[in-house]
Amino acid sequence: MEGHNVLSKAKFNVASAGTGSAVRLPGPTIDKPNIYSFGTPYETIYQDLIQKDERLYTANGLLGMIDRNRRIKSAPERWQESSEVVDVVITCEERCYDAVCDDLLTKGGELNRPVHVLNVEIQDNHEQAHIAGRAMLDLCTAIEASTDLDQDMDRILAEQMDRHPHPLLHSVMYY
Repeated sequence: MEGHNVLSKAKFNVASAGTGSAVRLPGPTIDKPNIYSFGTPYETIYQDLIQKDERLYTANGLLGMIDRNRRIKSAPERWQESSEVVDVVITCEERCYDAVCDDLLTKGGELNRPVHVLNVEIQDNHEQAHIAGRAMLDLCTAIEASTDLDQDMDRILAEQMDRHPHPLLHSVMYY
């Protein structure tokens, strides 16, 4: 969501979604995550975490993250349930990239409309998310400036890899 936050503040049209079967957030131990259904309002998640252990979830930054998220949008959404057609999809973990590509393949490309699916690999912590948010802003600014994205994408990605440390993946899929 940090990428969503940074891009929204820069006035990009942004949507964000998860790819798993549920929203999984850190719990009191690694084997006891907090699990919520997609569509559960961030406000509900926030209040639930306060009730469970406000001190723990404040200390580990989870309440701060959920507070930021609830100011960005009302609830987490699931990619596979979205009917929105976009030009570019950016994921932040390879497993999400794979899930998006698999979903697009499953849908069969009936619209015959290309979509660039990119992965900017990000370590899952606040500091790396902040750094990657700036990298994603640079990437989206270059994409937005392109007059022929299909022609320019290789150059844009090469320049991005020269400027930023995050590994990138790219596929052209179809809606």
